Amino acid sequence: MTSVCPTPHHEQEALLLGHGAGGRLSDELLRDIVLPALGTAPDTVLEDAALLPGAGDLVVSTDSFVVDPLVFPGGDIGSLAVHGTVNDLAMRGALPVALTLAIIAEEGLSTADLRTVLTSSGKAAREVGVPVITGDTKVVGRGAADRLFLTTTGIGRRVPGLTPSAARAHPGDVILLSGSLGRHGTAVLSTREGLGFEATITSDSRPLHRLVHALAPCGADVHTLRDPTRGGLAATLNEIAHAAHAGMEIEEASLPVPAAVSAACELLGLDPLGVANEGCFVAFVHPRGAATALRALRALPEGAEAVRIGEVTQGPPGRVHLRTLIGARRVIDMPLGEQLPRIC
Repeated sequence: MTSVCPTPHHEQEALLLGHGAGGRLSDELLRDIVLPALGTAPDTVLEDAALLPGAGDLVVSTDSFVVDPLVFPGGDIGSLAVHGTVNDLAMRGALPVALTLAIIAEEGLSTADLRTVLTSSGKAAREVGVPVITGDTKVVGRGAADRLFLTTTGIGRRVPGLTPSAARAHPGDVILLSGSLGRHGTAVLSTREGLGFEATITSDSRPLHRLVHALAPCGADVHTLRDPTRGGLAATLNEIAHAAHAGMEIEEASLPVPAAVSAACELLGLDPLGVANEGCFVAFVHPRGAATALRALRALPEGAEAVRIGEVTQGPPGRVHLRTLIGARRVIDMPLGEQLPRIC
């Protein structure tokens, strides 16, 4: 008598919070489901914004914001939505021309809270100098959303001479970082969980387009720009390394992690390299233009903390190494899941 093993039963796969974290699970979701469903090749280089087909130097980006809590030290979901989309345009070398804003609000949300965050959006847009030209508003039933979600789309125009792309990072490039790390993620988490760091850590949420415009004199020497939001610097460097088929070496001693952020991460068991940021970016610059680029960043208040953190190497392709404080080398992996859910 022959026995037959039953076919294993697999539960239907479902999304996890980590699929929206900007790390390895996010990449798998895009490559396995989103891109094929939309008819885009899975090996497409993914950027923060895209050139509009047939529109010359016009760039478009869209983003959704689901941060919890809605208000946090240094910002709120309203200003964050504006800053985030302006910055995504800037990472393709573009200055903002116009924004759209769509609202999904849950029944029961205080009108005072809605007015507060939308007033903040308007203020942030005026400070950038970009109009909000259209949008949409939906209200869903209780429990169908978590208070408030905002979606912004931005149109920008590239600064002449700037053509940054993740795929353009090249061996020998100097890697610059425009500001300190980890402030946004730890500020939001501390407020959400009542950890008591609110007095010492504020979000770095701010627009970065002026810094990018300051790099215009460097022109084609600016190969890549990317802001390390979800997944932090670790995810950003790994994405660029894979897109450019290059290696990287980062100096731990050069990384500007504020003492309060370092203490919070140590207490919570977090790696500061995986914590979200909303007010800094990495720039990959040809060696001949690196000193000029660094001076240009430091000349503006939002770039005063800019530093050189490493360089692009010949390989291994797609591998990011960290030179530690004691001189050892370790691999900086792409974050797997969600360290900090609902951060942006």
